[in-house]
Amino acid sequence: MDDAQVARLIQELARRALTVATAESLTGGGLVSRLVDVPGASHVVRGGACTYAVDTKASVLGVSRERLALTGPVDEQVARQMAEGARSLFGATIGLSTTGVAGPGPADGFPAGTVHIAFGTNASFGGVTKADCHLDGIILNPTLYLDDECIIREGEFV
Repeated sequence: MDDAQVARLIQELARRALTVATAESLTGGGLVSRLVDVPGASHVVRGGACTYAVDTKASVLGVSRERLALTGPVDEQVARQMAEGARSLFGATIGLSTTGVAGPGPADGFPAGTVHIAFGTNASFGGVTKADCHLDGIILNPTLYLDDECIIREGEFV
């Protein structure tokens, strides 16, 4: 996601009076960092939670401990719960979460490049939806892939 794309995203969210919050595992805070680099982001970015450790997904975001024990963090439902947790925690219109395996090798039986991205919206904006994608190989900087490979292609509701 280049600077111009991030700026357009922030402008569009502001134009629509929407707010966003992030819950990040795979991207380690990089996504919210990219968003707040843009002037005017304070009007739309409510906050971000970097829940890199598995237990923090439950304690901070309210992800089901049972689900985490069953599937681990690299899971579509975990991503959905993370997005909803961020949206709720920060009182945003949209929650956005990232979880997956950056590499270089596999983790918990999943190959590098396995990514789950979820969008959680409040009920007035249609509830929860999600986008999954698989990026081949090692992900050196996951936040750079979000726009072109997943978000715009799969979740153009923003």
